[in-house]
Amino acid sequence: MARPYNFSAGPAAMPEAVLRQAAAEMLDWHGCGMGVMEMSHRGKHFGAILQQARDDLRTLLAVPENFHILFSQGGALAHNAIVPLNLAGRHPARAMDFVVTGGWSDKSAKEARRYGDVHIAASSAEQGYTTIPDPTSWQLRERPAYVHLCGNETIHGVEFHTLPDLAALGCEAPLVIDFSSHVLSRPIDWSRVGLAFGGAQKNIGPAGLTIVIVREDLLGHALPHCPSVFDYRVLAEQDSMANTPPTWGIYVAGLVFQWALAQREGDAQGLAALELRAQRRAQLLYDAIDGSQLYVNLVHPAHRSRMNVPFFLRGDDGEPLRDPNHPRNAAFLRGAEARGLLQLRGHKSVGGMRASLYNAMPLDGVQALVDYMREFERQA
Repeated sequence: MARPYNFSAGPAAMPEAVLRQAAAEMLDWHGCGMGVMEMSHRGKHFGAILQQARDDLRTLLAVPENFHILFSQGGALAHNAIVPLNLAGRHPARAMDFVVTGGWSDKSAKEARRYGDVHIAASSAEQGYTTIPDPTSWQLRERPAYVHLCGNETIHGVEFHTLPDLAALGCEAPLVIDFSSHVLSRPIDWSRVGLAFGGAQKNIGPAGLTIVIVREDLLGHALPHCPSVFDYRVLAEQDSMANTPPTWGIYVAGLVFQWALAQREGDAQGLAALELRAQRRAQLLYDAIDGSQLYVNLVHPAHRSRMNVPFFLRGDDGEPLRDPNHPRNAAFLRGAEARGLLQLRGHKSVGGMRASLYNAMPLDGVQALVDYMREFERQA
């Protein structure tokens, strides 16, 4: 039976080949007589899984050798606390600067206030989080402990397509990025990043695994009350084994990394191929929205996300229909589900619709959505 197209923002659809391999190895990993969930995290079998996953991710993202790749628990939301617990101590007053471009960076800033002095260097709240403020307008302090931004806002559909050069902006601080929802969809300029973190449940694997990539010189600054199992220096020294790691999540993430490395689009392979696909999926859907009289996306075109596309149906007055229970929205969602187009309801804080186009979404799935949207518009 054909699988439906799952547009969930997370936990999200995963590559079918990865799911099939994980199912085949559920009871017996490579003939060892144990499944991954049953084996010791300190045994040779899981040690090989962990090392391969780390090596493959380093290759995919071209991570320099002076960065540590850590596997942790807690999800990105918990790391909104764990990051300041590790880095705020770099400044005597625990000063941290934040760029707020949507719901997740706003949550990050609010959580960090529990641990230090948070300054909002820029915000697009007054614009309804539909744009990214020009970096030349950011009010950055000269030497905060770090500057935080969310690379891609899943709720509002805003994405940084170029990371800021803080040094060129007169700020001597490492850049911290939450890359949860667009990791593995584009390259990262590590010369501009000190730490990147993200939950796995968008483009990598199961919920419960968090990946942290941190530059060597940023270790060793944890606040005294930071739990040792979340101290990035301890995690680095103990090979992500300060406590039992999320073994299943690491294993499945490793399968996704192997799948990603093998992807091809013409002459492009690996991450380059995945980026090309991301561009094509997003362009197909945005073109359909922009060419319609019924649908609208409110994000500035230069800052639209490739991964998460929020859109609204218009009411008879031409205004966006935010209430998902409005008869027109409800009819759209019913028809989509009947056609195997799942989880298109927008986030509760925004309303409307949202299509998440992560790496596991084939172009055929986006085409099926576009075809349905056009059919619905003709009948509206």
